[in-house]
Amino acid sequence: MRFGVTVFLTDQGIDPVTAARAAEERGFSSLFMPEHTHVPASRATPAPMGEPLPEQYYRCLDPFVALMAAAAATERLRVGTGICLVAQHDPIDLAKQVASIDVLSGGRFDFGIGFGWNVEEMAHHGVDYARRREVVREKMLAMKALWSSETAGFDGEFVRFAPSFSWPKPSQRPNPPVFIGGAGGPKLFAAIAEYADGWMPIGGRGVKAKLPLLQDAFASAGRDPADIRVVPFGSIPDPGKLEYFASLGIDELIIGLTYGSADVVLPEMDKIAEMVAPFVN
Repeated sequence: MRFGVTVFLTDQGIDPVTAARAAEERGFSSLFMPEHTHVPASRATPAPMGEPLPEQYYRCLDPFVALMAAAAATERLRVGTGICLVAQHDPIDLAKQVASIDVLSGGRFDFGIGFGWNVEEMAHHGVDYARRREVVREKMLAMKALWSSETAGFDGEFVRFAPSFSWPKPSQRPNPPVFIGGAGGPKLFAAIAEYADGWMPIGGRGVKAKLPLLQDAFASAGRDPADIRVVPFGSIPDPGKLEYFASLGIDELIIGLTYGSADVVLPEMDKIAEMVAPFVN
């Protein structure tokens, strides 16, 4: 099994270069970070992780800038968004950002995406919360077209542009792995089967019961269920949980780290690296 880590990278916590080098030195396979462009000061949307909203949500670095610094400071470590709020981005710009970091990292980028929870944050980007899934779908399909074709256009409800050149193309062909985060269900699994490569269940609870539904969605979309990648995200490891994931055929796990300075994060990395060592292949 491979083990990555995820941590909030901000202007006050551990810096991307220190986090990335420490993760690689300890044998972790990847470093993921979340995204929030901003947090509206007047917010009626309750945070799913509970209130008050932790300070780090207000202070996120731009993930592509931070992860490029992390990739440049390492040789093997994969870097990824966990998750990128696709609905809040211009798809032409985002396609170039993803392709650029994949090229400059030597094909070490994983694109974790999601639909988001903060109604007010989305509204500031002109996104209707009720239709965020449709918006993400069109933007992803448009980006995949830009990545895979010499010229590509798109004519949808939310995304429209005439046939255009967009370079660079990603190093990983036809595109970096795309994972969708969220609770499993018919809508999420249909989206994964249509335009993604795998599922990032938050914490990993309920994977065993829901995996057959994802396999059915892949089969219905004409894709091989054997190609599904399931990467539990933000999980807190213990030997029993790791054995459980291994029994399901899961070969990668992203472990959530406590937000804080290097003095907080590095000792936690040491502890986790020791805990997972018997399961590393």
